[in-house]
Amino acid sequence: MNASMLDAAMSDMSTPEPTNIIYTGVAGTGKTYRLLQIAKQYTDYLPEINGEELLGQLLQDSSWREVLCLVFLDLHAEQQDLVKVRELVNHPFFITKAAQNAREKNLESTAWLELRRHSPVDSKTVSFDNRASQAYFDKDNSGAWYLLPESMTLLNELSQQLAEFQQAQRDHKAKLNQNIGQQRFSMVSFHQAYGYEEFVEGIRPVMAGSNQAHNNQVNNNQVNNSHANQTQMSYAVQDGAFLKLCQRAARDPQQRYAMLIDEVNRANVSRVFGELLSLIEPDKRAGKPNAMTVNLAYSGRAFSVPDNVDIYATMNTQDHSLAPLDMALRRRFRFIDCPPQPELLPIISSKRNAADSVEADTIDLGKLLTGLNTRITQTLGVDACLGHAFLLSVESLTQLQSVLVEQIIPQLAQAAGGQVAALQYIFQDEQQPISAQFIHDSHVLVNNKPQGSVSHQQIMANQNHMFTGQDSFLSQSMNMSSYIINADLIAKTGKFNQPSIYQRLY
Repeated sequence: MNASMLDAAMSDMSTPEPTNIIYTGVAGTGKTYRLLQIAKQYTDYLPEINGEELLGQLLQDSSWREVLCLVFLDLHAEQQDLVKVRELVNHPFFITKAAQNAREKNLESTAWLELRRHSPVDSKTVSFDNRASQAYFDKDNSGAWYLLPESMTLLNELSQQLAEFQQAQRDHKAKLNQNIGQQRFSMVSFHQAYGYEEFVEGIRPVMAGSNQAHNNQVNNNQVNNSHANQTQMSYAVQDGAFLKLCQRAARDPQQRYAMLIDEVNRANVSRVFGELLSLIEPDKRAGKPNAMTVNLAYSGRAFSVPDNVDIYATMNTQDHSLAPLDMALRRRFRFIDCPPQPELLPIISSKRNAADSVEADTIDLGKLLTGLNTRITQTLGVDACLGHAFLLSVESLTQLQSVLVEQIIPQLAQAAGGQVAALQYIFQDEQQPISAQFIHDSHVLVNNKPQGSVSHQQIMANQNHMFTGQDSFLSQSMNMSSYIINADLIAKTGKFNQPSIYQRLY
């Protein structure tokens, strides 16, 4: 991804002015990836507290005797009751306390002193003249120490502190694993059926007992259907994704919030935004000099868009089946073009051991994409170009062959309307022998077939059979046109296992 483009967008977040941006480009240029990166900038992640910090808090005010008791309690939970002094000193609790006290030497002596000082007067294995009044530890004949059973009642408070520490460790680890954070964004994908009701507000069914809001019901009355008495279903005005985000932003004016819209041109944008189309202009936001307020269509509530809400969207310029954005929407957004980035693509090797590869055995995917897009632009126009995402995950010749057969060629065939000449020009097939052509003209192939070879119908049937269970569009596109993908490319055999056939596409 182009970092400078993302940085430019991110710089808008440091200013109080609202941001309205639409990322445009052909499929596979990382537009949705940009939205996901932007989402991270609108997420407040939990501060990372490591185990040492939590342990330090536990031991901060503890004495050496209390530290030893905590060590025994911790080991007791692991069903280890008899402990040598060396094990006590090497326990994380003891090491942490020593670090807090800036102690590096004579740690075993410290442990011995505390253990003996808090041993019982009648101990058979420990002799010590300056014992404390309360005993906690004793030693067996093997030299292993243990916690006196009668001292357990004195350790209830320490046991509770240890339990809270262990629970805090588990809770924080679970939250970090779930990547829990405060999300100050909402992300939606537009489609042909997406409307004002999902984005702003609409009347929706609500089951009795539901926790969903019943405010702003139409005429303040429930509208029941014919089965209401049985299902106890009612209808209420409910807030959509954008309205909910705006309400959160209005309650938190010191933070910026973002509405992320993928494939914005797949819906009727003017209908989706409705009366909010004027409100999203930066100078029409709440608190701005030209602030506007409108009454929402269903609830009649007065509403204005907060000035701490940013809007980011993506738009695929390749899909000509979609209606273009109207000028009213265009002038409310900045448009950032996202071109293919072949420089992000790797060089792959046709050999199993890449370390032994030489230039003749490698395929530069960046050059391959650049060559294809140059000829696509010449024949089909810039909107038919391929994005780098098609090849970004390709790491081997086998993967490249699959991507060409299952994704790239079918997409180009649709863009070309099945024109074999255009496809063959894109793949540099015109001067190549049939065995080295990526794309075959089925009519030429059949007319030049040797005596006794299969018919055109058999060729098409066999090719379609190869894709049984795969993308149905692939077989449909071959039925609608006269092009055929080289069977060796599909089978990953013959000349298509040689890097030179792909290098000619540069």
